[in-house]
Amino acid sequence: MAEPRRTGRPSRTTRTSHTSRTSRTAEEAAPRVSRTAELWLVGIGMALSFVALGGFALVMNQIDMATFEQVVMPALVGAEADSGLGVAEAHELARTLAAWFSITLIAVLLLSAIGWFVARRRPWRRTAGWWILAAGLACLLGSQLILFPLAFIFFVAAGFFALRPVTDGSPS
Repeated sequence: MAEPRRTGRPSRTTRTSHTSRTSRTAEEAAPRVSRTAELWLVGIGMALSFVALGGFALVMNQIDMATFEQVVMPALVGAEADSGLGVAEAHELARTLAAWFSITLIAVLLLSAIGWFVARRRPWRRTAGWWILAAGLACLLGSQLILFPLAFIFFVAAGFFALRPVTDGSPS
């Protein structure tokens, strides 16, 4: 006689008991992992992006035209007077950039928060690294390559998620 064929699924009558038993053993078998370094890097990246992106957006939305012309416009356009760009046009472009940075900040913080949550919930999985990598790419591309050092922090954290070995605390 041939053995009955086994499928990957439990039968309908024992599905609930088998599923709860499987999830219980999966959680018990999951290794204890400390992702402290990764979470610190993500936290530092989130704080710095909040200061850089949010600070620029806040300043540009609160600044008046006279202060913009004296302080910010020479830094953005250059010191030469014949740039061909009027003050009103430069102010509007800077406010558009501030709006773009605001959207980028929201995306970076959301992606980082999801990655943080996944890393705290299931630290032995490398899924959090993908979320952090997405946050770094959003920071890099959303800032139009200006904040590449800040995006590098996210990339290092994502690399730690991908490359750090997951051990259960035993030395062997």
